[in-house]
Amino acid sequence: MGKKLNVIISGGGTGGHIYPAIAVAQTLQRRLNNEVNFLFVGAKDRMEMEKVPKAGYQIIGLWISGLQRNASMKNLLFPFKVMNSVWKSMGIIKTFKPDVAIGFGGYASGALLYAATLKNLPALIHEQNSYAGITNKILKNRVDKICVAYERMDRFFPARKIIKTGNPVRMDICDAHTKRTEAQGFFKLNPDKKTLLIIGGSLGSRTINQTIEAGLEQLQSADINVIWQTGKNFISIKSKEMPVQFTLVIEPFIYQMDFAYAVADVVISRAGALSIAELAIAGKPIILVPSPNVSEDHQTKNAMALVEQSAALIIKDKDARQLLIKEALKLLDDTAHQKRLSEHISALAIPDAAERIVDEVLKLVKK
Repeated sequence: MGKKLNVIISGGGTGGHIYPAIAVAQTLQRRLNNEVNFLFVGAKDRMEMEKVPKAGYQIIGLWISGLQRNASMKNLLFPFKVMNSVWKSMGIIKTFKPDVAIGFGGYASGALLYAATLKNLPALIHEQNSYAGITNKILKNRVDKICVAYERMDRFFPARKIIKTGNPVRMDICDAHTKRTEAQGFFKLNPDKKTLLIIGGSLGSRTINQTIEAGLEQLQSADINVIWQTGKNFISIKSKEMPVQFTLVIEPFIYQMDFAYAVADVVISRAGALSIAELAIAGKPIILVPSPNVSEDHQTKNAMALVEQSAALIIKDKDARQLLIKEALKLLDDTAHQKRLSEHISALAIPDAAERIVDEVLKLVKK
């Protein structure tokens, strides 16, 4: 290849937007033998500004944030932030000279892809959820291709642009099932006990955290291993005060998710699209607690897409304090039910999602 391909990528706000973007960049890098330059564009002060450089990529931040749900004075700044971010994106594009633009959702993605299409650049977006986000719905008529993870997305997007690719996940998760013994040693677990993994998404879940905190004695009595990802803003006071400790691993963020999935017999999780994609590839029995605090209640829709195919259990956020631990321990004791859930969710997995998206990106570039 004479000239390196220049690829500009945007997606952020949550891990559900960031990690698929990184997975696609890594796949493009491998497919093109590193004959590619990347520039990520995110929102200032959001988690992509930390996670993307940690993965080895350059990122530029835009002054952009979403509308507040309450009648906040901050909303008055929103139109100015949008205009500023589109203008800055135009300058970034002029300097970087990308051959293609890829968006993964979030407000920064909206500004960048809008600017890219104004410049008539080939553009592709990826929608992770079963209910399309506002940014991607705005961009649907401007971009060339729309990659999706669920069926029936022609409710939101022009059918002729849709390609079902699935949600990209990190490659290390694809072979998580081979790492159980290594992972038990890594987390210092008792290999003779069953393991419950609790994940509340990249930012943590208040409902799940409060439920687990209140039920630590129940988990201790069950004589199991527990791995609990809390998010950075939650500290478990009770776990430090309990007179008798059990095998309890508490982390604000788990970077070795392949190890966490490898040891888990049952998983409690929010219903973000990325978590579901990873759990499908790992083939884990899951209890989903959809967050009610997301746009269009899309986590409930994600969860129900699995529940309708007997591939997951669901507990509503409002019922978690009463039911979650009881149902988790019940599932841990029912290996037959675990096996059914595992088989059904594994059937929905698309392990080559990143490859499929890269196929579409390269087709656009060739055009």
